[in-house]
Amino acid sequence: MDAVESGQTYTVTRDGHPVGELVPIRRRRRFVTREEFTAMPKGGSSFSLAAFRADQEAALDDELSDPYAR
Repeated sequence: MDAVESGQTYTVTRDGHPVGELVPIRRRRRFVTREEFTAMPKGGSSFSLAAFRADQEAALDDELSDPYAR
């Protein structure tokens, strides 16, 4: 298990035939390192709250309808 934890992959066999693989789990990072954070663009992407709300309003259906009226 130490080898798998360090990145090794093993093929599990039965009577010489492969039946599975033992592979390490890929773990997601939960944070951004200080170096990565400082390397990010200063301005970032522009975001317009008004445009976002307008998109929400356009997608919203305000009409009440009977779900059984089909």
